Parts: sequence; C-alpha cells; structure tokens
Amino acid sequence: MREDFTNQNGKNEEKTISENKKEDFSRVFTHAKTFLNNLFDFRDDTDHEATIEAIKADITFKGATAWILIFAVFVASIGLNANSTAVVIGAMLISPLMGPILGIGMSFALNDINTLKKSVKNLGVMIVLSLFASFMFFYLFPLSEDTSELLGRVSPDIRDVLIAFFGGTALMVAKTKKGTIASVIFGVAIATALMPPLCTAGYGLAKGNFSYFIGAMYLFTINAIFIALATFLVLKLLNFPMFEYANAKKRKQYATMATIIGILVMIPAIFTFVKVFNENKINNQIFNFIKNEIKENESLTLIDWEKDLENKEILLNFFNEVSDATKNDLNNELTKNILYPNLADFKLKIKGSDTKSFELITTAYKEKREELQQSKERITELENEISLLQQTIFQLNTRIEQDALAKDKKAIAFSRIAKDVKIRYSEVEQIGFAKMLYSKDFIKIDTIPIATVKWNPKTLETTINLKESELRAWLQKEMKLDTLFIKRER
Repeated sequence: MREDFTNQNGKNEEKTISENKKEDFSRVFTHAKTFLNNLFDFRDDTDHEATIEAIKADITFKGATAWILIFAVFVASIGLNANSTAVVIGAMLISPLMGPILGIGMSFALNDINTLKKSVKNLGVMIVLSLFASFMFFYLFPLSEDTSELLGRVSPDIRDVLIAFFGGTALMVAKTKKGTIASVIFGVAIATALMPPLCTAGYGLAKGNFSYFIGAMYLFTINAIFIALATFLVLKLLNFPMFEYANAKKRKQYATMATIIGILVMIPAIFTFVKVFNENKINNQIFNFIKNEIKENESLTLIDWEKDLENKEILLNFFNEVSDATKNDLNNELTKNILYPNLADFKLKIKGSDTKSFELITTAYKEKREELQQSKERITELENEISLLQQTIFQLNTRIEQDALAKDKKAIAFSRIAKDVKIRYSEVEQIGFAKMLYSKDFIKIDTIPIATVKWNPKTLETTINLKESELRAWLQKEMKLDTLFIKRER
C-alpha cells in the first residue's frame, strides 16, 4: 500500500511539472506574439481619409507641377550627360512623377474608376512631356556621350524589380501613417528612380538608338507597375474602404472593369519579373563558369569574353592555343555541371592563338627588348661623350682666361662673372661681353665695352628696366670699368 501511494504521488508531481511547462510555454508564446504584434502592426496608426486625399492631391498635373517636371527633366538630363550621380539624385527629389502612379494603384485597390482615368491621363501626359523635353535637350546639346549613368538605365535586372516593389511598399506605409514620414518619401524617390529612365529614353530617341529607348522605357515600366502593385497590396492589407456607387449595376460594372485592367497590368509585370529573374540567374551562372572553369585554370589565358543570350552563345578569346581536348572539357562543364543548370543549351565559341602566332609575338617581343637595350647603351655612351666634351670646353675656357689675365692685369675671368650673373639675376637667359671699336666723328676711334644680355621673354618690361640698371652698375664694379653699355638681345 505504501509503495502504491508513493507511485501515485510521483505521477501527480510529473503531471504538475508537465502542466507548469505548458503554461510557461504558452505564456512565453503569448508575450512574444504581443511584442511582435506591437512592433509590426501599423493598422491603428493609419489615417484612411488623409491618405486618400494626399494621393489624389498629387495626381493633378498642371501649372506649377508641369514646370517642375520640365525643370526636373533638364536637371536629370544634365546629370546623366555630366555623369554626375549627385545631380541625378537631385532631379529624382523634385520630380512629381510618383503621384499618378500611386493614384493608379489606389484606384485598383478602392475600385475608383474616376481616379484611375485621371491618373492614367496625367501619367501619360507626364511621360510624353518628359520624353519631349529630354529629347530636345540631348538633340540640341552639343556635348553628348554614353556615360555610365546613362548605360545603367538601359538594361534592367531583377534588382530593379525588387527595388521598385519594396520602395513602393515603404512609400505607401509612410503615406498611410498619421503624419507622413517625409524622409521615407524622399528616400523612395531616390531609390525607385523614375526620372532618369525617361531622360535616358529621350537620349535614345535623340541619338537614334532605339535599343537604349526600349531598355530605358522597360525600366520605367517596371518601376511604375511594381510601385502601383505595392500601393494596391498595402491599401488592401489595411482594409481601405471600397468606393461606393449609387447605381449597384454601375458599381459592379466598374469593379469588373477595374479587376480586368488590374489583371492585364499584372500579367506583363509577372512575365517581366520571371524573365528578368531567369536572365539574372543565367548571367550569374555565366560569371561563375568563367571564374571557376577558366580564370582559375592556370593553363588558360583569357583575353576577353562576350555573351549572347538571344542565340545562347558564350564567346571566349584566349591568348594561348586551346587544344580540342580542352574545348571538349569546357563544353562538358558548361552543359553537364550541376552548378550551371540554366546553361545546358548554351554553346561555347572559342578562339585561341595558334602556336605560330604565339611564337611570332614572343620573338618580336624579344627583338624589341634587345633593340631597347641597345638604344639605352648608345644613349649612355653619348651622355658620357657629352660630359667629356663639356669638361674639355671648360678647360679651354679656363686656359683662355688665364692667358688673357697674364697679358692684361685688368682682365676679369668672364666665367666667374657669368655664373654670378645667373645667381643674382634669374631672369637672364644669356650674357656676352666684348670690346667694340667706336667712332663718333669718324676720325677719333675709341674702344667701348658692351655687355649683350638676353632676358626671359615672360619678364615684364618694367622689371627688365629695373634689373638692367642694377646689372650695369654691378658689372662696372666687378670689371672695374668707367663706362659700360648694355645691349638687349631678342
């Protein structure tokens, strides 16, 4: 009996512990749920009426808004032309293009056909005006080239889709909050970048490059569709009230029309997303193939490569010769390696230098190096000869001056004078000294000392006049002359 009682007490204690654990887990789960709900739930902080009014107020396009759009187009075009990211960002901030796109997304969410018509009309006018303004700028502006800012808007990828969707979602969450968060709106305006693609499309039209035009308009369409989609989803999530019509039949008709239009808009968006996503996967696998199978292969020296997604080809240009066995190995890695599943249908086009061409290049390189070395040696020999000649000239000048001093005690060493002149007067480029026979009455002949001086052409006339007087006085003192004439040499 005592053992049965002990077993019963043990079971009761285990049951109590188990129940306490369940209660503790339930309490923790409840607290976590409450915390997460308070952290992420923003429905209570939503102002339905103010949000709808704010979006509708930004749809209208006339007067000041039209001029703001034109100026924004010019600013963006200049930024793209000058390849200045800062200027392009400034154009994004002042552009009013976001209003009608939000209006389209809201009209689908609220079944508001009138707002839809107004938004589509205004967006169409904005697009046409933007294209015309950018076209005129790039057509008339003389300095136009393909900058990196322009080229970055002609080939959208999956990242542009994600930026547009998440940026539009952030914008709508900020718009629906009581007291709109302006910094979020500015940030989304920069991130989604609606203005630069339109200006790039205008550039493509002005230069007759329709591939640029199509690519840029493609990027703008992606941004517009996914911003509108994000607007639709946020307003639906927050249970914004549907637009009510007095006529039930008319309301149903408008609802059906809005649904059809929404589906038609979503279809290209879905196809765009899938297409861009697949292209992005293919590009990543091509880059990985080049890195893993070619660049890390020490026996291969890749010069450059290109990809042709339309014809499913990868063109490889090698510096060295590529054997048939290596080509087969690369093709097998491309089509059968599980790391590149999307490249199974691709083909490699390999161009390698043959052995003869490689040998010719190597031989030519060696010959040029030998010629260069010989030239360096010849230059060194000539420099040595010039140095010897300069020493000889210096010795001869010294000897001549010594002879002159021996004959005439009043003679002055001209080499010393010349060096001192250059030190004192940096503007002097050349100086000479001679004694000239001179006759004033053609009967009596005198000997006059003359110093010929050539000044630096950049020296001002007033400076030369001042320096010339100083030079004359100094030369007379050094040469112990009563008179001295200065002659300028041109």
